[in-house]
Amino acid sequence: MLFRFLKPSDVKSSEITPANIYHNRREFMQDGARIGAGIAAVAALGLNSPEAKAESRVLENITHNAAFSTEEKKTSYRVVSSYNNFYEFGTKKDDPVRNAHSLRPRPWTVKVDGHVDNPGDYDIDDLIRPHALQERVYRMRCVEAWSMVIPWVGIPLVEIIKKLGPTSKAKYIQFETLVDKKQMPGQNRRVIHWPYVEGLRMDEATHPLTMMAVGLYGRELPNQNGAPMRLVVPWKYGFKGIKSIVRISFVEKIPRNSWKRLAPREYGFYANVNPEVDHPRWTQANERRLGEFRRRETLMFNGYAEEVAHMYSGMNLKKNF
Repeated sequence: MLFRFLKPSDVKSSEITPANIYHNRREFMQDGARIGAGIAAVAALGLNSPEAKAESRVLENITHNAAFSTEEKKTSYRVVSSYNNFYEFGTKKDDPVRNAHSLRPRPWTVKVDGHVDNPGDYDIDDLIRPHALQERVYRMRCVEAWSMVIPWVGIPLVEIIKKLGPTSKAKYIQFETLVDKKQMPGQNRRVIHWPYVEGLRMDEATHPLTMMAVGLYGRELPNQNGAPMRLVVPWKYGFKGIKSIVRISFVEKIPRNSWKRLAPREYGFYANVNPEVDHPRWTQANERRLGEFRRRETLMFNGYAEEVAHMYSGMNLKKNF
């Protein structure tokens, strides 16, 4: 047997693994293991489980909105529906898909209050169904430095806001998630203050990119993704996308959102995707798109700067993170 020993000069520079990829390989393998565990959890649910049946419900009369959609490769449905942050069902990424079968997304009532002309308790279909459903393919960036591309189905939030009629005193819109320890077993642990609370400035809420989603990939939202309706704001980090909404309040003062209340040094109210402002425990300058190996540079406002940057003109985005 003939052995040939290469000298350093024999190796082409193009064949050398970049240092950042080499040092990130362990993190990638750990991510892959966690994602794999989540996908395995989906399979383990079985074809007759409530979640499997939920996956088969297809939404009708959906119009694809190309004007707001990215043409980037979509993250697979299996990954999107199995790798989630939803602490109401547990803190691990595969806890929601394991535990969310206990959620009953119908019937579903949303309480509307605050500075609004039409307060009351609304059935979800009275808020959503009068409007034509749209599919929009959005880039989504998590504060933990991973990202997805998801084809959401829903309506612009501004359509709901018009129906409810906020008054001039409404400067912000505040959302709350369901609190029900039987349906949401993660709420038996005081991980955060329940209910989960999020909010937007009114100009952010009425921006045409902001959606109230009721589905993804042409299907109704799986429980673990925030059924029956959730907020989608693609230029902000994922924790702004509050799930399983049961209350919408129009308020004068900035909402005390859950993560800022829990860890104000790490999570701000605005949560705009900003590669120049790092999280105290990790960089925000790059991200790993789930399903890909190489990390990619994070784009300002998650790539939606042209559409939304004007709303923050003159604002200190490092102070208002």
